Amino acid sequence: GKIYYEIDPTNSANQNIIDLGYAPLNAQGRVEFSADFYLVKPKDINSGNQTVFLDVMNRGRKRILRYFNRAAATDAPRITEDFGDGFLLRQGFTLLYVGWQFDVPSQVDLMRVYAPVATANDHSIQGLVRSDFVVQEQTYDHSLGDRRHIPYVVANPGDPRNTLTVRDSPAGDRIFIPREEWQFGRLEDGRMVADSTRIYLAGGFEPHRIYEAVFVSEGSPIAGLGLAAMRDTISRLKYGSTESLGIPAGAINRALAFGDSQAGRFLRNYLYDGFNEDEAREKVFDGLIIHTGSNARGSFNHRFAQPSRAIDANYFYPGDQFPFSDVLQKDPITGIEDSLLGNVRSETIPKIFYTNTSTEYWRLPTALIHTNVDGTKDVPPADTSRIYLFSGTQHVPAQFPETHSDGLRVGNPNDYTWFLRSLLLKLNDWTRDVDSPPDSRYPMVGDGTLVELEALKFPIIPRVKRPLEVSRAYRLDYGSEFASSGIISKEPPERIGIFPFLVPQVAADGNEIVGLRSPELAVPLATHTGWNPYSPNASQGSYIPFARNRAAREASGDARLSIEERYESREQYFGLVTDEALMLIKDGYLLSEDLPAILRSAGAHWDYLMRD
Repeated sequence: GKIYYEIDPTNSANQNIIDLGYAPLNAQGRVEFSADFYLVKPKDINSGNQTVFLDVMNRGRKRILRYFNRAAATDAPRITEDFGDGFLLRQGFTLLYVGWQFDVPSQVDLMRVYAPVATANDHSIQGLVRSDFVVQEQTYDHSLGDRRHIPYVVANPGDPRNTLTVRDSPAGDRIFIPREEWQFGRLEDGRMVADSTRIYLAGGFEPHRIYEAVFVSEGSPIAGLGLAAMRDTISRLKYGSTESLGIPAGAINRALAFGDSQAGRFLRNYLYDGFNEDEAREKVFDGLIIHTGSNARGSFNHRFAQPSRAIDANYFYPGDQFPFSDVLQKDPITGIEDSLLGNVRSETIPKIFYTNTSTEYWRLPTALIHTNVDGTKDVPPADTSRIYLFSGTQHVPAQFPETHSDGLRVGNPNDYTWFLRSLLLKLNDWTRDVDSPPDSRYPMVGDGTLVELEALKFPIIPRVKRPLEVSRAYRLDYGSEFASSGIISKEPPERIGIFPFLVPQVAADGNEIVGLRSPELAVPLATHTGWNPYSPNASQGSYIPFARNRAAREASGDARLSIEERYESREQYFGLVTDEALMLIKDGYLLSEDLPAILRSAGAHWDYLMRD
């Protein structure tokens, strides 16, 4: 259904919503908005575990059933098969989805927030918007929005501030394209048709080059209301009455949230902007799993925000701003002293698990969440947080086997979702003060397991070269009003410094040394990486099997020991995998109920690689 909200713009808890003072008011002097919601609860709420588990949807799409229930992706879970193996339901969680993004694609079952537009003197506020894009084949027009998201419109096509540039690398020099060569429009039946949401280039956009349009737009939705929608829905469930949903007062007394990738960055923004305190100054979420959010935040609470813009697939959008860690640090370049939890009262700080894959360390400076800003020293997390690297994994686990590309399987199938299931239960117990969570596991500068790119000791593998260039993060200046008012006056922003880039060190087989190592990584049949030099998708890793025997290894020039040099038999391999899994269960990182499936997967990988 839909939730209807009204909030008091004078309440101190709402002062962090950018442009709220420019929202229309109702007769009571409040700001109205609405959001889609989807709720799955026990038929008898009293048989549940009293915890609501919120899915911070990624671009309007539901994700937690895929990660925790091993279900197929669906945005309309309604029948038994949609809920996978039923894990979250068996545990008694109430599952909640609340729309928070205003510009998701117009597609059935995607969920959104419906936010009012900022106005001044009865007119929509104007401002600069930037849109960059890369095409894979020559095309003549492109949306001004990201992917299929709803774009901002051009206020005046003839405005001299509208520009189009092209460059060959993120940090490369921009070349201005003459104004007479492009227009705001689309190609239709061989002719250009005016369109205020698209841009047309007479000679066509060339593949693999970065095009960047800057234009004046109007009609900026108040994006921060998406953060308030999550806050106020959870607050109502915990502290109010929702009898109309069959949830009486007191039936829910804890709230957890999970967000991955974009949604993980959203949760980091939610914390930094001080939203975990409701209008009555009560704590909202008790625990968060911030998954693959890296070191970043995003375009979630400023004027002309573009929430879909990624940090690595797009360039120089808000997201890589200091601070990165949840302990107080000082940026030596700017002199700013801050932390991710700097705007959160101690009474409302949630328990936090930061979980990242190897891919995050390779495509963004994720190490900054646990080092100083110079990348020279380790900085432990706050007492209320834990950090876990899922070693040898990619952004979302691939299926096995995957497609081949020049000697590699494109996609890394090392499955970390087994870790997430156990960690969720540990987080819920931690919020109940039942038990302490498992220790953090991540690479460190001090012991040499976190190193600069040049110090990586990757082995010699035929036809495989590690990336020589990575996506770097910069200190960016968006203009004097951005930090205080959320207004970008410099587009593109000015680069004033670069942040260090560190990656997890690897062993002689190319696998990462520390972190949460799955049984199949600890007893490997292949090298698992978070990067793939043959894939244009930065979210993909590599799965590079070992040679079957010594002869094959030596013939190819592979420096890694072969499978037959490592293990005497399938039985020995299987026993070693079992021992590793049992140790991870003992330490709280895996669930005993998942052991049979984990072992079946390991056996299937052996059988596939050693088949005749």
